[in-house]
Formats: sequence, structure tokens, C-alpha cells
Amino acid sequence: MSTPDSANGHKHVADVKVTKTSDSATLGQLVADASRDLSALIQAEVQLAKNELSFSAKAGGIGTAMFFVAGFLAAVVLILASIGLALVLDLWLPVSASFFIIAGIYLLLAGIIVLVGLKLIKKVKAPTATINTAKEIPAAFKPD
Repeated sequence: MSTPDSANGHKHVADVKVTKTSDSATLGQLVADASRDLSALIQAEVQLAKNELSFSAKAGGIGTAMFFVAGFLAAVVLILASIGLALVLDLWLPVSASFFIIAGIYLLLAGIIVLVGLKLIKKVKAPTATINTAKEIPAAFKPD
């Protein structure tokens, strides 16, 4: 059907083998050959789109999960900061400082997770190879 490109593993429209027909081929044979070639081309395009989108979806999913983790940690920070503030106002003792130190650590962890999540979200991209090969389809139907 087609061969993977050694540089990036993508299939290109130019790589799809077109069935050669003789000058004496009937109209039915030509239509059958064109239908088979078009089917092979569409299958190659669908597979390429699946490959590209699965990587982007995976990076986007992990990035989104990291945002949820950061949100949970922010909720923990709010609880700890509230308890710490209550102890400061109630006791005026350094015991409450420990609550703020723990809250600060959680806040730092949440910030790191957000930065890593942003980095992964930026990896989500459009299936450029599929778009480029789809633009080549009309040229494949033109005689050489």
C-alpha cells in the first residue's frame, strides 16, 4: 500500500502506489482501480491522523490532570492557611508558623505542577502531516 518515510515515519500521498492500467482497460476496470486507490489513500490518511492525534491527546490529558492536581493542592493550601491564621490570631505562638511553612511547601508544589502542566499543554498541536498530505490529494488525481 504505502511505505513509511524514513525521516519521520509518516506516509505521504506520493508514497501510495497507484495501480497501472493498460490503454485497453475497460471503463469498469478503470473505475474499480480508481476506487481501490482512493480507498487505500483514505485509509492511509485516517491512520496518519490517528497517530498524530493520539500523541497530542495524551500530552493534553496529562497536562489537564496536572492542573487538577494543582487545584487540589491549592485547596489544601487554603485549609492550612486558614487553620494557621486562626492559630495565629488565637494563640500568638510560633506553633502556627509550622502550619504556614507546610502551606508554603504545598503552594510551591502546586506552582511546579502548573509549570509542568503548561509545558505539556503547549505540546498539543494540529495534525500537520495529515493536513499537508490531504492537500496533495487533488494533485494525485491529475495526470503526470
